[in-house]
Amino acid sequence: MTSWKPDWAAFPPLLLNFWAERHLCALATLRADGRPHLVPVGVALDLEQRCAWVITNDRSHKVKHLAGDDRVAASQVDGRHWSTIEGTARVLTDDASVARAVACYSTRYREPRPNPSRVALRVEIDRFLVSPGFLPID
Repeated sequence: MTSWKPDWAAFPPLLLNFWAERHLCALATLRADGRPHLVPVGVALDLEQRCAWVITNDRSHKVKHLAGDDRVAASQVDGRHWSTIEGTARVLTDDASVARAVACYSTRYREPRPNPSRVALRVEIDRFLVSPGFLPID
């Protein structure tokens, strides 16, 4: 395993491609008692805004957990290749943020169905954990 602090201007091409391909991810948030809550989600990197986005419902457990502890991790796996992002997340409800999250999600996955209760989780990425082979130092 290798850890990489994002250098958004020099993103490793293999890692960028892996986060651009359509892979289901698992998002971990922390419950009030400290136990992890892990759920499948779509995660979309946003190189321009230097973050990642997740869309969800405003009543989801993810949103409730983030009110108490903003730390998150999101992982994706494809065979022997995997990558995890670690960071903090904020729940955003403004139209511009939700639209940005939906646009990024749509690029990686597909256009989501309409949801009047949709909110955006903006993940500020502290580091990537990666399987061997994604970074030049591997």
